[in-house]
Amino acid sequence: MTIRMNKFAGATALALTAGLVLSACSNTADNSANTDDAKDKAPATVTITDNHGEVEVPVNPETVVALDNLVFDTLSDWDVKLAAAPKGVMGSAWPEYTDDESVADVGNHIEPNLEAVVAAQPDLIIGGYRFGSYYDDLKAQNPDAVVIEIAPRDDEEEFSELKRQTEILGQIFDHEDEAAELTKQLDDAIAGAKDAYNGTDSVMAVNTSGGKIGYLAPVVGRALGPVFPALDLVAALEAEGDNDHKGNDIGVEAIAQSNPDWILALDRDASFAPEDREEGSAPAEELIKKSEALANVTAVKEDKVVILDPNFYLTEGIQAYTTLFNEIKDAFANA
Repeated sequence: MTIRMNKFAGATALALTAGLVLSACSNTADNSANTDDAKDKAPATVTITDNHGEVEVPVNPETVVALDNLVFDTLSDWDVKLAAAPKGVMGSAWPEYTDDESVADVGNHIEPNLEAVVAAQPDLIIGGYRFGSYYDDLKAQNPDAVVIEIAPRDDEEEFSELKRQTEILGQIFDHEDEAAELTKQLDDAIAGAKDAYNGTDSVMAVNTSGGKIGYLAPVVGRALGPVFPALDLVAALEAEGDNDHKGNDIGVEAIAQSNPDWILALDRDASFAPEDREEGSAPAEELIKKSEALANVTAVKEDKVVILDPNFYLTEGIQAYTTLFNEIKDAFANA
């Protein structure tokens, strides 16, 4: 009895030991699998350097709010859904966002509805550009979101900055190859326009707004200023200017006296619906080509006036400039 009991006890002990070993192995395997699963499910992040420093950003964030007009073309090309956007400064350039009622409207940068951003509960907010002054507010009001600003920085070369912005978007949205292609297309367009330029023709950049023609100074003038150094253009007039969205008022007569061989024109009003345009606005082509003061200007007489895309004032991103440089290249080449 005793022996049988001991054998039974021994067998039981062995069985228990084996069970414990198997259980331990099973638990180890389960834990390992759980760890692997957790790793697989953990959101990937990427460290980028935005305009304020290094930031860890989720890759392919689930809920995105974008406020920077310069990124909408790229996000649209990559089918990135937005939870909220500033429809008040998007015109009709991106109907896929502005016509989508599921995309909350942040309004415009003058009187933004930042509560719409909070309500969207975003994982990522791409601020900056027209909304640059709201950076601290966005961070404070959205503590669970990553807030970045990647718009071109002041005092940095515009087109290098646009490429930097695109490369960062490529990292965040896992489209690095597409981002590289966009930067290559911009470089190719700049090189093409530079090759097509004869190096001697004088060029004037202007802005039309509210029925008036403003002057855009080389380097600093809104939208077209950076084109001068990029293409080594000979400026028809070197006058002080700034980045005013209506251009600088120096008088049409002064533009005429400089007698540019070429005129590049940004039609600011064309970006807005007719009912939203400033009083007295007229198309840039009409203002320039029908101006009595400019009638004897070489650019007008020889039809060397390049009018930018009607939405350029709103887009201004890497795709917009690529298109512009290709248009300039074609104009120079066909003159």
